[in-house]
Amino acid sequence: MDLSAFGVRASAGSLRGTDGVALQHSWTDEGVVAAPVTNGAQVLHLSVAVCVLNDTYRESERLGIPVDGVAVEADGAFDGEWQSTGITYAVTIDSPASTEDVAHLQSVVDEVAEVPRALRAGAPVTRSY
Repeated sequence: MDLSAFGVRASAGSLRGTDGVALQHSWTDEGVVAAPVTNGAQVLHLSVAVCVLNDTYRESERLGIPVDGVAVEADGAFDGEWQSTGITYAVTIDSPASTEDVAHLQSVVDEVAEVPRALRAGAPVTRSY
C-alpha cells in the first residue's frame, strides 16, 4: 500500500520496523514501532493500525493460529472541510499457518477490531466544559 502524508505503519514481532516511535506492547516483548506520528491525522489512522495489530495477536491466540509478526498500514484522506473521507488498512502477517488460516484470522479481526468498528458506526465527538 502506498501511503499518503497521512498514512502510518504499526509493526511488531518479526515484521517490526526500526524507524518510528516504540510503544510497549502486551503481546510482544520488543513492543510495537509506529511511524510516522507527527500530526492528528496520523494519530487517527494509527489508532486503527494499532487496534488491528493488537487484535491480530489476541485473535491468533484464541484461534490457535501462530503469528510471528504483524504489520498494519492505515491511511486516509480528508475533504476541503477536513472531514475524513474514510480510512483503509492493509495487514501483513508472518505466520507458519496455512494461507486459509491466515485469511480466516484476518476476517475475524476485521469483524471484531474495536476502533474500526467504532469508526464504522460513527460516534459523536463533543467538547466537555
